[in-house]
Amino acid sequence: MIEFQDASMGYGGGKLFSDVSLDLKPGSFHFLTGPSGAGKTTFLKLCYLELVPTDGRVAIFGQDSRKMSRDDVAVARRRIGVVHQDCRFLDHLPMSENILLPLTVAGRDTAPEMGNLEELLAWVGLSAQADALPPELSGGERQRAALARAVIMAPDVIVADEPTGNVDWDMSLRLLSLLVELNKMGKSVVVATHDMNLIRQAKAQTQTRVLRIRDRTVQQAEVDL
Repeated sequence: MIEFQDASMGYGGGKLFSDVSLDLKPGSFHFLTGPSGAGKTTFLKLCYLELVPTDGRVAIFGQDSRKMSRDDVAVARRRIGVVHQDCRFLDHLPMSENILLPLTVAGRDTAPEMGNLEELLAWVGLSAQADALPPELSGGERQRAALARAVIMAPDVIVADEPTGNVDWDMSLRLLSLLVELNKMGKSVVVATHDMNLIRQAKAQTQTRVLRIRDRTVQQAEVDL
């Protein structure tokens, strides 16, 4: 689904990572780790077409990201659900409408989706918060709402940037269980995290690979359980 071929990325003449070649296959679960500033968020942005590589090639669903038109990018992004670290919402809209926003932006009628929305809210444990405004939600509730928004379009790939960085351990495990469930439904999942305990928990539940950014390269890493 997402393929890196000798891809490099840098800013201002310096490279975060270079000559990356790897394949994120359908139904795979990858963790991306590395120290702060190593380029984890940049790597994810290449995966969801926010950036293109400075050198080499990144192919998204078989298309070279450098050669994709704006329409191509828009279509591809509908197949990629993104959970941002900062969980931005429109504070004047209730959470249910925030979750439906990707459908609205795509020009789809949301009325037929209300049944799916109710199921999705129940799945992430937010049925009681459907009419709440974003500032009224806790950090964990906001993260679960962000995950619900990311999957409302039934994407093929879920990309999450430090989704458990601002929540406690119990909530981290709950978010992880939702991501594992999505993966078992056939979704590809890519999660950037610095939490090795979370990675160990995931490896005990499902088949995962760990990628580590180190010395300006992206390497497959082993994690002891």
